[in-house]
Amino acid sequence: MPAPPPVLPSRSELDSLVINVELTLTSIIQGVALSFLCENAHDPLVSLRWELWPFLLNGLLLIFLFWSRSIGHTLTVIRWPLDFSHNFLYIAAVLLESVIFTQVTNPVAWFTLLSLFSLLVWILFVTDQRIIWKREQEYRGTAWEKLLTQVKADQRLNIFVLVPLFCAFHLICAVVIFESEPGIRPLVVWICVLAQFVGFVGYLIYLLRFLARLALHAQPVADEPNEPVPEQQGA
Repeated sequence: MPAPPPVLPSRSELDSLVINVELTLTSIIQGVALSFLCENAHDPLVSLRWELWPFLLNGLLLIFLFWSRSIGHTLTVIRWPLDFSHNFLYIAAVLLESVIFTQVTNPVAWFTLLSLFSLLVWILFVTDQRIIWKREQEYRGTAWEKLLTQVKADQRLNIFVLVPLFCAFHLICAVVIFESEPGIRPLVVWICVLAQFVGFVGYLIYLLRFLARLALHAQPVADEPNEPVPEQQGA
């Protein structure tokens, strides 16, 4: 007897596979970035170099932001087929993120590299637009259409406002610190790091609220109650 033809996986199975790949990749690469932060946090924490602690805290917030954003993006618009350029940009961003964490003692390099990181994130937001356009056709007329409307509004806000502001802010901080007089440079660094902390916390609050709104549009459909089994008539 000839062997039966192989059964191709369903679309839902392929979507689930891609989502698992994305979640695994996101967690692994952010774990790599966290390992660099931990390695460079050891000496400042043990030797009580408190002037470096704000850099470490901001680095941890950066990991929170990147991981939360990636998870939310994966659970809303990532579907089959796997988008390699999107994942390549993720890996490149984490490479730059890891290098940033080695510069906690060099404020100029810290803010300069963060401006480049913001630029790479901006490119990531722009290229992810085509993924959203694909989902727009699939979600039209479904319960996920309202969710996609929220996602598109968030993408526009990040592309045209938030990410360019972060890029400009970090570049300005790098220039101001580099041009400042040695006597006032520590104060300038503290002001820039504090402003960065406020910006990261504000963006994290916005992101968590945005993800909470998305959850309202992605409630699972309740299972229909089982129909009662009719009692058998007596003989």
